[in-house]
Amino acid sequence: MYSPLQQPVDIVLHTIHFQSQFFLWDVKSESVLPSFRINLQKIMQGVSGKTGPPPSKRRIVRMGNHIRKNNSIILIKSDRRGLHSLTDIDLLKNQHSVGSGMHDMTIKRRVIHWIRHNLYFFFFGVLCIVWFLFRTGTKPSRIEYPCQQASVAGANLWMAVYLLPLVSMIRSNGNGRRQTARLLGAGIIVVFLAIGALYYSGGLNLLPIPDGQSQSINGAGITEKNNLTNVTSDIFVVNGTSGNDGGVYQLLSLMERKGTPFFAAGNGTEKAGLIAKNDVVIIKVNGQWNQRGGTNTDLVRSLIQAIVDHPDGFTGEIIIADNGQAQYGATQTGGNLSYAQNNAEDKSQSMERVARSFSGSHQVSTYLWDTITTKRVHEYAQGDMNDGYIVNETPNPRTGLIVSYPKFRTQYGTYVSFKKGIWNTETRSYEENRLKIINVPVLKTHGTFGVTGAVKNYMGVPSDKLTTQMGSRAHLTVDKGGMGTQMAETRFPAITILDAIWINANMKPSGPVTTYAQATRINTIAASTDPVALDYWAAQNILMPAAQSKGYSDLSSMDPDNNSEGKFGNWLRLSMMELRGAGIRTTMDKNAINVYIVQNPL
Repeated sequence: MYSPLQQPVDIVLHTIHFQSQFFLWDVKSESVLPSFRINLQKIMQGVSGKTGPPPSKRRIVRMGNHIRKNNSIILIKSDRRGLHSLTDIDLLKNQHSVGSGMHDMTIKRRVIHWIRHNLYFFFFGVLCIVWFLFRTGTKPSRIEYPCQQASVAGANLWMAVYLLPLVSMIRSNGNGRRQTARLLGAGIIVVFLAIGALYYSGGLNLLPIPDGQSQSINGAGITEKNNLTNVTSDIFVVNGTSGNDGGVYQLLSLMERKGTPFFAAGNGTEKAGLIAKNDVVIIKVNGQWNQRGGTNTDLVRSLIQAIVDHPDGFTGEIIIADNGQAQYGATQTGGNLSYAQNNAEDKSQSMERVARSFSGSHQVSTYLWDTITTKRVHEYAQGDMNDGYIVNETPNPRTGLIVSYPKFRTQYGTYVSFKKGIWNTETRSYEENRLKIINVPVLKTHGTFGVTGAVKNYMGVPSDKLTTQMGSRAHLTVDKGGMGTQMAETRFPAITILDAIWINANMKPSGPVTTYAQATRINTIAASTDPVALDYWAAQNILMPAAQSKGYSDLSSMDPDNNSEGKFGNWLRLSMMELRGAGIRTTMDKNAINVYIVQNPL
């Protein structure tokens, strides 16, 4: 069209403003030509017939640093359309080769500029990806953890908002290679985003699980179910037991055969198992209610007998414990381990009486945490040797629970921190692995929370009194997953043994209060290292069928698949997510639960 200059000119297009602008730049001297304003006006009049203000010198200098060419004067145009070639201007022969180099350098500048001005977001995306890869490792199941889901979400956001615009800066230089790279990079990002969308919508199951067999609905008719997936939770069931007839030994034998040995024993050789010969074992019972509302004392006695019959010879200690919160309960004063009316064949057999029956041969005692539930103390490591409760200062941001737990001296002089373990007064250190929790709840309906079983039984660990004083009552966090937080942040049970010998399947009136007349006899005990799976299975296969047999039709309050806010299924799932967030494997997928059944012959 025209050429207002009488010397070699290179052409480059750069986006500075949304309107087209031209200026002259001497690359060798790195300065605007003295005749800049005059020439600028002439150039603009020659091209568009319009005049306009020149770009700022700062912007010109910043561009000039990236387009050095000796002995050159450059005509620069700024335009909203991005980088392109003005082939209609009459230039010298070397324009295309020089222009190509200028084009490459402009792209490089854009990329560096984008990274430099979004540096924090750049590191954010990289850290999300590194965390995801490092935390997942060789265990894909960890992808289900909340922290992993957050890192995937962050990585997807980074790719969509940061990396995709970066790739789009690459434009074809005529040979098609940059365009190909651009399309390939964009394609990879789109695929990654699609996979993420499928994962979060449930359309992509990273851990496919085959369908399992259906289960029967009650008591002795409960059937065994096996799954082929590698991601499972096992449940061990004994039907036809009253608790004092060898059912516990049947249970432990079943666990051993199916790969979950109860005893860590081997005649001097270490072997994988739950309870070692010198462990201190807390049997966490339900001691808040009398009659059939509390844990079956025959079951507890049989369990203690099995522990002291450890194949390597038991030299440890056993404590039967609970916190009835010094409120409510059968007497409106909280828990009691010396009730006159108990859940047993011999109704006078209390937890205290069970403990005393072993006093001549083994260290077995009781501790009612109600007696210390209002006493706030510090850990042994801080020099506080008093019995009482450790209480966190702040609530959990997801569930609202202020974590609290007991520390106490047993009848035999052992110092126990529920979270830290056994305090060794000689070494002034904790023996963390020596303390084991066996969770022994009774299966019942619950007027507020639908079902009380394995997870809800941990409400007998924190201090409701002290957490209420601090503004976040522990009991009010159950339906937000608070007991999952309690398990995850204190001490997870080595195993849960569910007492379903007598259950409460009533809805009007419902549990947890359970009189002798209200109870339904099932004669079943079930155990699992996964309390969530145990609650899920027991609600569906024991409690709901029993309620249905009593004439109840609306079972939604005890249905673990009911995810309505505040319902049993919802808060059980929230508890599961708290445990998974702590790296503890739990499940509510019925296709990921193996159920092994034996019939007690006695």
